[in-house]
Amino acid sequence: MVSIWGSSKKQNSDDAVLQPQGSGEQSDSQRPYERGQEPTERTRLLPDHREGYLDPGDPSVSPYNLWSVRTLRFFSVLFLIISILWWLVLFVSIFISPPGLHTRGSGFFGFSYITLAVGNLLVALLFFATPSKAQQVSCLIISVLLLVNTIVIVAVPRLRVEEGWVGIASVLWATIIGAWTVLTDRVVEWGKREEEERLTGREETRRSLREWLAVLADNIVLDVLIIVIILISATLILRARDASLVPRGEKYYVDGDKYQVHLFCEGNATDSKGRRNPTVFIECGERPVEDSLALFAARALRNGAISRYCYWDRPGFGWSDNAPSPLSAGMVVDALSEALTRAGESGPWVLVSAGVGGIYSRIFAARHAKEVSGIFLIDALHEDLLYRVGSPGRGFLLWGRGIISPLGLDRLTGALFRGHTREDRVYGRSAQQGDKFIKAKLQENLVADSLSKNEVVASRAIQSKKTPLVVVSSGVEVRRDSQWERKQRDLTHLTTNLVAWDVVDKSPHEVWRTLKGREILEKRLKELSRA
Repeated sequence: MVSIWGSSKKQNSDDAVLQPQGSGEQSDSQRPYERGQEPTERTRLLPDHREGYLDPGDPSVSPYNLWSVRTLRFFSVLFLIISILWWLVLFVSIFISPPGLHTRGSGFFGFSYITLAVGNLLVALLFFATPSKAQQVSCLIISVLLLVNTIVIVAVPRLRVEEGWVGIASVLWATIIGAWTVLTDRVVEWGKREEEERLTGREETRRSLREWLAVLADNIVLDVLIIVIILISATLILRARDASLVPRGEKYYVDGDKYQVHLFCEGNATDSKGRRNPTVFIECGERPVEDSLALFAARALRNGAISRYCYWDRPGFGWSDNAPSPLSAGMVVDALSEALTRAGESGPWVLVSAGVGGIYSRIFAARHAKEVSGIFLIDALHEDLLYRVGSPGRGFLLWGRGIISPLGLDRLTGALFRGHTREDRVYGRSAQQGDKFIKAKLQENLVADSLSKNEVVASRAIQSKKTPLVVVSSGVEVRRDSQWERKQRDLTHLTTNLVAWDVVDKSPHEVWRTLKGREILEKRLKELSRA
Protein backbone atom coordinates (compact mmCIF):
# COMPACT_ATOMS: atom_id res chain seq x y z
CA MET A 1 0.00 0.00 0.00
CA VAL A 2 1.27 3.43 -0.80
CA SER A 3 1.36 6.09 1.91
CA ILE A 4 -0.54 9.30 1.23
CA TRP A 5 2.58 11.17 2.43
CA GLY A 6 4.97 9.66 -0.05
CA SER A 7 5.19 8.33 -3.55
CA SER A 8 6.21 5.08 -5.13
CA LYS A 9 8.00 4.50 -8.41
CA LYS A 10 5.24 2.12 -9.43
CA GLN A 11 1.91 3.86 -9.17
CA ASN A 12 -1.30 3.40 -10.93
CA SER A 13 -2.82 6.13 -13.03
CA ASP A 14 -5.09 7.35 -10.23
CA ASP A 15 -2.13 8.00 -7.96
CA ALA A 16 -0.36 9.83 -10.75
CA VAL A 17 -3.12 12.40 -10.85
CA LEU A 18 -2.34 13.35 -7.27
CA GLN A 19 1.30 14.04 -8.05
CA PRO A 20 2.56 17.52 -8.90
CA GLN A 21 3.49 18.05 -12.53
CA GLY A 22 6.95 16.77 -13.26
CA SER A 23 7.12 14.26 -10.37
CA GLY A 24 7.04 10.52 -10.90
CA GLU A 25 6.71 8.69 -14.20
CA GLN A 26 3.92 8.88 -16.74
CA SER A 27 2.03 5.88 -18.01
CA ASP A 28 1.79 5.12 -21.74
CA SER A 29 -1.75 6.54 -21.86
CA GLN A 30 -0.58 9.80 -20.25
CA ARG A 31 2.63 10.23 -22.24
CA PRO A 32 2.05 12.37 -25.35
CA TYR A 33 3.08 11.02 -28.70
CA GLU A 34 6.55 12.11 -29.78
CA ARG A 35 7.85 11.93 -33.34
CA GLY A 36 10.14 8.96 -33.83
CA GLN A 37 8.41 6.76 -31.27
CA GLU A 38 6.26 3.79 -32.15
CA PRO A 39 2.68 4.50 -30.95
CA THR A 40 0.66 1.88 -29.08
CA GLU A 41 -3.06 1.61 -28.44
CA ARG A 42 -2.52 3.58 -25.23
CA THR A 43 -0.46 6.40 -26.78
CA ARG A 44 -2.16 9.81 -26.61
CA LEU A 45 -2.27 11.25 -30.15
CA LEU A 46 -3.88 14.64 -29.37
CA PRO A 47 -2.05 17.34 -27.41
CA ASP A 48 -2.28 17.01 -23.63
CA HIS A 49 -4.73 19.39 -21.98
CA ARG A 50 -2.09 20.16 -19.42
CA GLU A 51 0.02 21.67 -22.19
CA GLY A 52 -2.74 24.34 -22.80
CA TYR A 53 -4.70 22.71 -25.68
CA LEU A 54 -8.37 21.67 -25.77
CA ASP A 55 -10.24 19.05 -27.67
CA PRO A 56 -11.76 20.43 -30.94
CA GLY A 57 -15.18 19.32 -29.75
CA ASP A 58 -14.91 21.25 -26.50
CA PRO A 59 -17.67 23.93 -26.20
CA SER A 60 -14.99 26.41 -25.22
CA VAL A 61 -13.63 26.30 -28.77
CA SER A 62 -16.08 28.82 -30.22
CA PRO A 63 -15.90 31.97 -32.38
CA TYR A 64 -18.17 33.62 -29.80
CA ASN A 65 -15.06 34.12 -27.67
CA LEU A 66 -14.19 37.06 -29.94
CA TRP A 67 -15.88 40.39 -29.23
CA SER A 68 -16.00 41.17 -32.96
CA VAL A 69 -18.11 38.07 -33.62
CA ARG A 70 -20.40 38.84 -30.70
CA THR A 71 -20.81 42.40 -31.98
CA LEU A 72 -21.79 41.18 -35.44
CA ARG A 73 -24.35 38.85 -33.94
CA PHE A 74 -25.78 41.69 -31.86
CA PHE A 75 -26.22 43.85 -34.95
CA SER A 76 -27.73 40.93 -36.89
CA VAL A 77 -30.36 40.54 -34.16
CA LEU A 78 -30.95 44.30 -34.20
CA PHE A 79 -31.39 44.29 -37.99
CA LEU A 80 -33.80 41.35 -37.68
CA ILE A 81 -35.94 43.28 -35.19
CA ILE A 82 -35.98 46.33 -37.48
CA SER A 83 -36.91 44.14 -40.47
CA ILE A 84 -39.74 42.43 -38.59
CA LEU A 85 -41.17 45.79 -37.49
CA TRP A 86 -41.03 47.08 -41.08
CA TRP A 87 -42.60 43.81 -42.26
CA LEU A 88 -45.50 44.35 -39.85
CA VAL A 89 -45.99 47.91 -41.09
CA LEU A 90 -46.14 46.77 -44.72
CA PHE A 91 -48.47 43.92 -43.80
CA VAL A 92 -50.90 46.34 -42.15
CA SER A 93 -50.63 48.78 -45.08
CA ILE A 94 -52.14 46.14 -47.38
CA PHE A 95 -55.43 46.60 -45.53
CA ILE A 96 -55.13 50.13 -44.10
CA SER A 97 -52.72 52.63 -45.63
CA PRO A 98 -50.83 54.54 -42.88
CA PRO A 99 -50.23 58.24 -43.61
CA GLY A 100 -47.25 58.73 -45.90
CA LEU A 101 -46.88 55.01 -46.68
CA HIS A 102 -49.28 54.72 -49.60
CA THR A 103 -47.72 53.46 -52.83
CA ARG A 104 -49.33 53.90 -56.23
CA GLY A 105 -48.61 50.24 -56.92
CA SER A 106 -49.94 47.23 -55.06
CA GLY A 107 -47.28 47.20 -52.34
CA PHE A 108 -46.85 43.44 -52.69
CA PHE A 109 -43.35 43.78 -54.16
CA GLY A 110 -42.11 45.84 -51.23
CA PHE A 111 -43.62 43.29 -48.87
CA SER A 112 -41.81 40.51 -50.74
CA TYR A 113 -38.45 42.25 -50.49
CA ILE A 114 -38.69 42.80 -46.77
CA THR A 115 -39.83 39.18 -46.34
CA LEU A 116 -36.66 38.10 -48.12
CA ALA A 117 -34.59 40.28 -45.78
CA VAL A 118 -36.23 38.69 -42.73
CA GLY A 119 -35.69 35.20 -44.14
CA ASN A 120 -32.04 35.93 -44.93
CA LEU A 121 -31.36 37.21 -41.42
CA LEU A 122 -33.15 34.28 -39.79
CA VAL A 123 -31.03 31.81 -41.75
CA ALA A 124 -27.85 33.71 -40.90
CA LEU A 125 -28.67 33.69 -37.17
CA LEU A 126 -29.82 30.08 -37.03
CA PHE A 127 -26.56 28.86 -38.62
CA PHE A 128 -24.35 31.64 -37.31
CA ALA A 129 -21.68 29.36 -35.81
CA THR A 130 -21.40 27.08 -38.86
CA PRO A 131 -20.00 29.24 -41.66
CA SER A 132 -19.40 27.77 -45.10
CA LYS A 133 -18.18 28.91 -48.50
CA ALA A 134 -21.44 27.76 -50.08
CA GLN A 135 -23.41 30.02 -47.74
CA GLN A 136 -21.22 32.99 -48.61
CA VAL A 137 -21.63 32.38 -52.34
CA SER A 138 -25.43 32.02 -51.99
CA CYS A 139 -25.75 35.21 -49.95
CA LEU A 140 -23.57 37.05 -52.47
CA ILE A 141 -25.82 35.88 -55.32
CA ILE A 142 -28.88 37.06 -53.37
CA SER A 143 -27.30 40.45 -52.78
CA VAL A 144 -26.35 40.89 -56.45
CA LEU A 145 -29.83 39.91 -57.69
CA LEU A 146 -31.45 42.33 -55.26
CA LEU A 147 -29.08 45.05 -56.43
CA VAL A 148 -30.25 44.39 -60.00
CA ASN A 149 -33.87 44.74 -58.79
CA THR A 150 -33.00 48.05 -57.16
CA ILE A 151 -31.43 49.36 -60.35
CA VAL A 152 -34.43 48.29 -62.48
CA ILE A 153 -36.94 49.93 -60.14
CA VAL A 154 -35.00 53.19 -59.96
CA ALA A 155 -34.21 53.26 -63.70
CA VAL A 156 -37.77 52.68 -65.00
CA PRO A 157 -39.92 55.76 -64.24
CA ARG A 158 -43.19 53.86 -64.09
CA LEU A 159 -41.84 51.30 -61.63
CA ARG A 160 -40.23 54.03 -59.56
CA VAL A 161 -43.58 55.81 -59.29
CA GLU A 162 -45.57 52.66 -58.47
CA GLU A 163 -43.16 51.35 -55.83
CA GLY A 164 -42.53 54.76 -54.30
CA TRP A 165 -40.04 55.37 -51.53
CA VAL A 166 -41.51 52.43 -49.58
CA GLY A 167 -40.70 49.86 -52.26
CA ILE A 168 -37.30 51.36 -53.03
CA ALA A 169 -36.35 51.41 -49.35
CA SER A 170 -37.49 47.80 -48.96
CA VAL A 171 -35.46 46.42 -51.86
CA LEU A 172 -32.43 48.50 -50.88
CA TRP A 173 -32.65 47.23 -47.30
CA ALA A 174 -32.88 43.64 -48.53
CA THR A 175 -29.79 44.25 -50.70
CA ILE A 176 -27.83 45.61 -47.74
CA ILE A 177 -28.90 42.66 -45.58
CA GLY A 178 -27.67 40.26 -48.25
CA ALA A 179 -24.23 41.91 -48.23
CA TRP A 180 -24.28 41.97 -44.42
CA THR A 181 -24.79 38.22 -44.19
CA VAL A 182 -21.77 37.67 -46.46
CA LEU A 183 -19.66 39.86 -44.18
CA THR A 184 -20.79 38.17 -40.97
CA ASP A 185 -20.22 34.69 -42.37
CA ARG A 186 -16.67 35.54 -43.40
CA VAL A 187 -15.87 37.11 -40.04
CA VAL A 188 -17.30 34.12 -38.17
CA GLU A 189 -15.26 31.80 -40.38
CA TRP A 190 -12.12 33.77 -39.52
CA GLY A 191 -12.98 33.80 -35.81
CA LYS A 192 -13.63 30.07 -35.80
CA ARG A 193 -10.25 29.41 -37.40
CA GLU A 194 -8.46 31.74 -34.99
CA GLU A 195 -9.98 30.14 -31.91
CA GLU A 196 -9.25 26.62 -33.13
CA GLU A 197 -5.60 27.46 -33.71
CA ARG A 198 -5.33 29.17 -30.34
CA LEU A 199 -7.13 26.57 -28.23
CA THR A 200 -6.45 23.29 -30.05
CA GLY A 201 -3.17 24.03 -31.72
CA ARG A 202 -4.44 23.61 -35.28
CA GLU A 203 -7.29 24.52 -37.62
CA GLU A 204 -10.10 21.96 -37.61
CA THR A 205 -10.88 21.00 -41.22
CA ARG A 206 -13.32 18.25 -40.38
CA ARG A 207 -17.03 18.73 -39.60
CA SER A 208 -19.28 16.73 -37.39
CA LEU A 209 -22.47 15.17 -38.71
CA ARG A 210 -24.46 17.88 -36.95
CA GLU A 211 -22.43 20.60 -38.68
CA TRP A 212 -22.87 18.98 -42.08
CA LEU A 213 -26.63 18.80 -41.56
CA ALA A 214 -26.65 22.47 -40.54
CA VAL A 215 -24.70 23.45 -43.68
CA LEU A 216 -27.05 21.37 -45.84
CA ALA A 217 -30.19 22.92 -44.35
CA ASP A 218 -28.68 26.39 -44.61
CA ASN A 219 -27.90 26.03 -48.31
CA ILE A 220 -31.26 24.46 -49.16
CA VAL A 221 -33.07 27.46 -47.67
CA LEU A 222 -30.74 29.92 -49.40
CA ASP A 223 -31.20 28.14 -52.74
CA VAL A 224 -34.96 28.51 -52.34
CA LEU A 225 -34.49 32.24 -51.67
CA ILE A 226 -32.36 32.53 -54.81
CA ILE A 227 -35.09 30.89 -56.91
CA VAL A 228 -37.68 33.25 -55.42
CA ILE A 229 -35.55 36.31 -56.21
CA ILE A 230 -34.97 35.10 -59.78
CA LEU A 231 -38.75 34.82 -60.30
CA ILE A 232 -39.33 38.25 -58.76
CA SER A 233 -36.62 39.70 -61.00
CA ALA A 234 -38.20 38.17 -64.11
CA THR A 235 -41.62 39.53 -63.13
CA LEU A 236 -40.08 42.94 -62.54
CA ILE A 237 -38.60 42.88 -66.03
CA LEU A 238 -42.07 42.06 -67.42
CA ARG A 239 -43.48 45.04 -65.54
CA ALA A 240 -40.76 47.24 -67.01
CA ARG A 241 -41.68 45.93 -70.46
CA ASP A 242 -45.39 46.60 -69.86
CA ALA A 243 -44.63 50.15 -68.69
CA SER A 244 -43.71 51.05 -72.27
CA LEU A 245 -47.32 50.53 -73.41
CA VAL A 246 -48.86 53.99 -73.93
CA PRO A 247 -52.55 54.32 -72.90
CA ARG A 248 -55.27 55.91 -74.95
CA GLY A 249 -56.57 59.04 -73.30
CA GLU A 250 -55.06 60.79 -70.29
CA LYS A 251 -54.30 60.17 -66.64
CA TYR A 252 -55.46 62.57 -63.94
CA TYR A 253 -54.45 63.03 -60.32
CA VAL A 254 -57.22 62.54 -57.77
CA ASP A 255 -57.67 62.39 -53.99
CA GLY A 256 -55.26 65.16 -53.18
CA ASP A 257 -52.81 64.07 -55.91
CA LYS A 258 -52.21 60.75 -54.17
CA TYR A 259 -52.69 58.66 -57.31
CA GLN A 260 -53.73 58.85 -60.97
CA VAL A 261 -56.64 57.32 -62.86
CA HIS A 262 -56.95 56.74 -66.61
CA LEU A 263 -59.79 58.34 -68.59
CA PHE A 264 -60.57 58.12 -72.31
CA CYS A 265 -63.27 59.76 -74.42
CA GLU A 266 -64.08 59.47 -78.12
CA GLY A 267 -66.73 60.97 -80.38
CA ASN A 268 -68.48 64.32 -80.96
CA ALA A 269 -69.56 66.24 -77.87
CA THR A 270 -72.07 68.33 -79.86
CA ASP A 271 -74.30 67.77 -82.86
CA SER A 272 -74.44 69.81 -86.08
CA LYS A 273 -76.64 72.40 -84.39
CA GLY A 274 -74.29 72.89 -81.47
CA ARG A 275 -76.43 71.02 -78.99
CA ARG A 276 -74.58 68.79 -76.55
CA ASN A 277 -74.83 65.09 -77.29
CA PRO A 278 -75.36 62.67 -74.41
CA THR A 279 -72.11 60.88 -73.56
CA VAL A 280 -72.22 57.17 -72.85
CA PHE A 281 -70.05 56.53 -69.82
CA ILE A 282 -68.91 52.93 -69.39
CA GLU A 283 -68.15 51.33 -66.03
CA CYS A 284 -66.46 47.95 -66.26
CA GLY A 285 -67.50 44.88 -64.34
CA GLU A 286 -65.16 42.21 -63.08
CA ARG A 287 -62.47 42.81 -65.72
CA PRO A 288 -60.79 45.90 -67.24
CA VAL A 289 -63.06 47.87 -69.52
CA GLU A 290 -60.62 47.85 -72.46
CA ASP A 291 -61.12 44.11 -72.88
CA SER A 292 -64.88 44.15 -72.35
CA LEU A 293 -67.42 46.93 -72.83
CA ALA A 294 -65.02 49.36 -74.52
CA LEU A 295 -64.99 47.14 -77.62
CA PHE A 296 -68.79 47.14 -77.69
CA ALA A 297 -68.92 50.94 -77.27
CA ALA A 298 -66.45 51.50 -80.11
CA ARG A 299 -68.58 49.31 -82.36
CA ALA A 300 -71.74 51.20 -81.37
CA LEU A 301 -70.01 54.50 -82.19
CA ARG A 302 -69.03 53.25 -85.64
CA ASN A 303 -72.58 52.03 -86.27
CA GLY A 304 -74.05 55.40 -85.32
CA ALA A 305 -75.95 54.08 -82.31
CA ILE A 306 -74.20 56.62 -80.06
CA SER A 307 -72.40 59.92 -80.69
CA ARG A 308 -69.78 59.82 -77.96
CA TYR A 309 -68.53 57.57 -75.19
CA CYS A 310 -66.06 57.69 -72.32
CA TYR A 311 -64.60 55.07 -70.04
CA TRP A 312 -62.12 54.93 -67.21
CA ASP A 313 -60.06 52.39 -65.31
CA ARG A 314 -61.07 52.03 -61.69
CA PRO A 315 -58.13 52.32 -59.26
CA GLY A 316 -55.85 49.31 -59.78
CA PHE A 317 -57.38 48.40 -63.16
CA GLY A 318 -55.60 48.91 -66.49
CA TRP A 319 -53.45 52.04 -66.43
CA SER A 320 -54.85 53.47 -63.19
CA ASP A 321 -52.82 53.47 -59.98
CA ASN A 322 -53.90 51.70 -56.83
CA ALA A 323 -55.70 53.86 -54.29
CA PRO A 324 -55.06 53.96 -50.53
CA SER A 325 -56.88 51.41 -48.37
CA PRO A 326 -59.65 51.10 -47.38
CA LEU A 327 -61.45 51.93 -50.62
CA SER A 328 -65.23 51.84 -50.76
CA ALA A 329 -67.47 52.22 -53.82
CA GLY A 330 -68.34 55.77 -52.76
CA MET A 331 -64.65 56.70 -52.58
CA VAL A 332 -64.16 55.31 -56.08
CA VAL A 333 -67.06 57.44 -57.35
CA ASP A 334 -65.53 60.52 -55.71
CA ALA A 335 -62.29 59.80 -57.61
CA LEU A 336 -64.26 59.47 -60.86
CA SER A 337 -66.06 62.77 -60.28
CA GLU A 338 -62.77 64.53 -59.64
CA ALA A 339 -61.16 63.02 -62.75
CA LEU A 340 -64.09 64.11 -64.94
CA THR A 341 -63.90 67.61 -63.54
CA ARG A 342 -60.16 67.86 -64.16
CA ALA A 343 -60.66 66.56 -67.71
CA GLY A 344 -63.35 69.17 -68.36
CA GLU A 345 -66.00 66.54 -69.06
CA SER A 346 -69.65 67.07 -68.22
CA GLY A 347 -73.03 65.48 -68.88
CA PRO A 348 -75.56 64.56 -69.85
CA TRP A 349 -74.40 61.02 -69.09
CA VAL A 350 -75.86 57.70 -70.07
CA LEU A 351 -74.33 55.30 -67.56
CA VAL A 352 -73.61 51.82 -68.89
CA SER A 353 -72.28 49.25 -66.44
CA ALA A 354 -71.98 45.49 -66.06
CA GLY A 355 -71.66 43.16 -63.09
CA VAL A 356 -70.23 44.79 -60.00
CA GLY A 357 -69.79 47.98 -62.03
CA GLY A 358 -73.52 48.57 -61.57
CA ILE A 359 -72.84 49.39 -57.91
CA TYR A 360 -70.52 52.25 -58.87
CA SER A 361 -72.83 53.56 -61.61
CA ARG A 362 -75.82 53.67 -59.27
CA ILE A 363 -73.89 55.67 -56.66
CA PHE A 364 -72.70 58.07 -59.38
CA ALA A 365 -76.23 58.43 -60.75
CA ALA A 366 -77.63 59.27 -57.31
CA ARG A 367 -74.92 61.86 -56.60
CA HIS A 368 -75.17 63.50 -60.06
CA ALA A 369 -78.89 63.16 -60.72
CA LYS A 370 -79.13 66.35 -62.81
CA GLU A 371 -76.33 65.24 -65.14
CA VAL A 372 -77.52 61.64 -65.70
CA SER A 373 -80.02 61.12 -68.53
CA GLY A 374 -80.14 57.32 -68.42
CA ILE A 375 -79.01 54.18 -66.58
CA PHE A 376 -78.15 50.98 -68.46
CA LEU A 377 -77.49 47.91 -66.29
CA ILE A 378 -76.07 44.78 -67.96
CA ASP A 379 -76.53 41.76 -65.69
CA ALA A 380 -75.60 44.05 -62.84
CA LEU A 381 -74.90 42.96 -59.27
CA HIS A 382 -77.61 43.73 -56.69
CA GLU A 383 -76.61 45.27 -53.37
CA ASP A 384 -78.15 42.32 -51.50
CA LEU A 385 -75.62 40.03 -53.21
CA LEU A 386 -72.55 42.03 -52.21
CA TYR A 387 -71.86 39.42 -49.54
CA ARG A 388 -70.61 37.21 -52.36
CA VAL A 389 -68.00 39.79 -53.28
CA GLY A 390 -67.11 40.41 -49.66
CA SER A 391 -66.95 36.83 -48.39
CA PRO A 392 -64.01 36.15 -46.00
CA GLY A 393 -62.93 33.09 -47.96
CA ARG A 394 -62.65 35.10 -51.17
CA GLY A 395 -60.72 37.81 -49.33
CA PHE A 396 -58.23 35.33 -47.91
CA LEU A 397 -57.73 33.82 -51.36
CA LEU A 398 -57.13 37.26 -52.89
CA TRP A 399 -54.65 38.10 -50.12
CA GLY A 400 -52.77 34.86 -50.74
CA ARG A 401 -52.68 35.50 -54.49
CA GLY A 402 -51.38 38.98 -53.82
CA ILE A 403 -48.58 37.75 -51.59
CA ILE A 404 -47.29 35.34 -54.25
CA SER A 405 -48.07 37.64 -57.21
CA PRO A 406 -44.49 39.07 -57.36
CA LEU A 407 -43.34 35.55 -58.31
CA GLY A 408 -45.31 35.98 -61.54
CA LEU A 409 -45.90 32.26 -62.00
CA ASP A 410 -48.92 32.75 -64.27
CA ARG A 411 -47.59 35.84 -66.04
CA LEU A 412 -44.17 34.36 -66.76
CA THR A 413 -45.57 31.11 -68.14
CA GLY A 414 -48.04 33.11 -70.22
CA ALA A 415 -45.30 35.29 -71.66
CA LEU A 416 -42.89 32.42 -72.30
CA PHE A 417 -45.18 29.64 -73.50
CA ARG A 418 -48.58 31.13 -74.42
CA GLY A 419 -47.57 34.21 -76.37
CA HIS A 420 -49.21 36.73 -74.03
CA THR A 421 -48.39 40.33 -74.96
CA ARG A 422 -48.13 43.62 -73.08
CA GLU A 423 -51.76 44.32 -73.90
CA ASP A 424 -52.80 40.99 -72.40
CA ARG A 425 -51.00 41.76 -69.15
CA VAL A 426 -52.11 45.38 -68.79
CA TYR A 427 -55.81 45.13 -69.63
CA GLY A 428 -56.42 41.81 -71.41
CA ARG A 429 -56.87 38.18 -70.47
CA SER A 430 -53.83 38.14 -68.13
CA ALA A 431 -54.64 41.37 -66.31
CA GLN A 432 -56.32 39.53 -63.41
CA GLN A 433 -52.94 37.90 -62.65
CA GLY A 434 -51.24 41.24 -61.98
CA ASP A 435 -50.48 42.50 -58.49
CA LYS A 436 -52.31 45.82 -59.01
CA PHE A 437 -55.50 44.12 -60.15
CA ILE A 438 -55.41 41.66 -57.24
CA LYS A 439 -54.90 44.52 -54.78
CA ALA A 440 -57.92 46.35 -56.27
CA LYS A 441 -60.13 43.27 -55.94
CA LEU A 442 -58.92 42.75 -52.37
CA GLN A 443 -59.82 46.35 -51.53
CA GLU A 444 -63.24 45.78 -53.08
CA ASN A 445 -63.69 42.62 -51.04
CA LEU A 446 -62.75 44.17 -47.69
CA VAL A 447 -65.57 46.74 -47.64
CA ALA A 448 -68.11 45.26 -50.08
CA ASP A 449 -70.59 44.07 -47.48
CA SER A 450 -70.12 47.03 -45.15
CA LEU A 451 -69.16 50.50 -46.42
CA SER A 452 -69.98 49.89 -50.08
CA LYS A 453 -73.31 48.28 -49.29
CA ASN A 454 -74.32 51.17 -47.04
CA GLU A 455 -73.40 53.65 -49.76
CA VAL A 456 -75.38 51.95 -52.51
CA VAL A 457 -78.41 51.51 -50.22
CA ALA A 458 -78.28 55.21 -49.44
CA SER A 459 -77.97 56.05 -53.13
CA ARG A 460 -81.10 54.06 -53.92
CA ALA A 461 -83.04 56.16 -51.45
CA ILE A 462 -82.09 59.41 -53.20
CA GLN A 463 -82.13 58.11 -56.77
CA SER A 464 -84.25 60.22 -59.12
CA LYS A 465 -87.31 58.16 -60.04
CA LYS A 466 -87.70 59.84 -63.42
CA THR A 467 -84.38 58.67 -64.84
CA PRO A 468 -84.85 56.33 -67.84
CA LEU A 469 -83.70 52.78 -67.02
CA VAL A 470 -82.77 49.74 -69.11
CA VAL A 471 -81.95 46.35 -67.58
CA VAL A 472 -80.46 43.53 -69.65
CA SER A 473 -79.92 40.18 -67.92
CA SER A 474 -78.06 37.03 -68.81
CA GLY A 475 -80.37 34.15 -69.65
CA VAL A 476 -77.79 31.66 -68.43
CA GLU A 477 -77.42 33.35 -65.02
CA VAL A 478 -81.16 33.86 -64.57
CA ARG A 479 -81.90 30.17 -65.17
CA ARG A 480 -78.96 28.98 -63.09
CA ASP A 481 -79.61 31.11 -60.00
CA SER A 482 -83.16 31.88 -58.86
CA GLN A 483 -81.88 34.48 -56.38
CA TRP A 484 -80.06 36.27 -59.20
CA GLU A 485 -83.31 36.30 -61.20
CA ARG A 486 -85.25 37.86 -58.30
CA LYS A 487 -82.62 40.53 -57.78
CA GLN A 488 -82.55 41.35 -61.51
CA ARG A 489 -86.28 41.87 -61.34
CA ASP A 490 -85.83 44.14 -58.32
CA LEU A 491 -83.32 46.28 -60.22
CA THR A 492 -86.04 47.14 -62.75
CA HIS A 493 -87.73 49.10 -59.94
CA LEU A 494 -84.82 51.47 -59.31
CA THR A 495 -86.81 54.16 -61.11
CA THR A 496 -90.38 54.45 -62.33
CA ASN A 497 -89.21 55.06 -65.90
CA LEU A 498 -88.29 51.57 -67.08
CA VAL A 499 -87.57 51.61 -70.82
CA ALA A 500 -87.00 47.85 -71.18
CA TRP A 501 -85.96 44.69 -69.39
CA ASP A 502 -84.45 42.02 -71.65
CA VAL A 503 -83.34 38.53 -70.66
CA VAL A 504 -80.99 37.44 -73.43
CA ASP A 505 -81.34 33.71 -73.94
CA LYS A 506 -78.13 31.62 -74.00
CA SER A 507 -75.98 34.63 -73.20
CA PRO A 508 -73.36 34.44 -70.40
CA HIS A 509 -72.76 36.99 -67.66
CA GLU A 510 -70.90 39.15 -70.18
CA VAL A 511 -73.89 39.47 -72.47
CA TRP A 512 -71.95 41.27 -75.23
CA ARG A 513 -69.93 38.12 -75.91
CA THR A 514 -72.75 36.74 -78.08
CA LEU A 515 -74.09 38.19 -81.33
CA LYS A 516 -77.67 38.29 -80.03
CA GLY A 517 -76.49 40.02 -76.89
CA ARG A 518 -74.62 42.71 -78.82
CA GLU A 519 -77.62 43.37 -81.04
CA ILE A 520 -79.97 43.84 -78.09
CA LEU A 521 -77.45 46.00 -76.20
CA GLU A 522 -76.89 48.25 -79.20
CA LYS A 523 -80.62 48.57 -79.83
CA ARG A 524 -81.43 49.49 -76.21
CA LEU A 525 -78.45 51.83 -75.93
CA LYS A 526 -79.66 53.73 -79.00
CA GLU A 527 -83.15 54.03 -77.52
CA LEU A 528 -81.80 55.19 -74.16
CA SER A 529 -79.49 57.78 -75.72
CA ARG A 530 -82.44 59.32 -77.59
CA ALA A 531 -84.92 59.06 -74.74
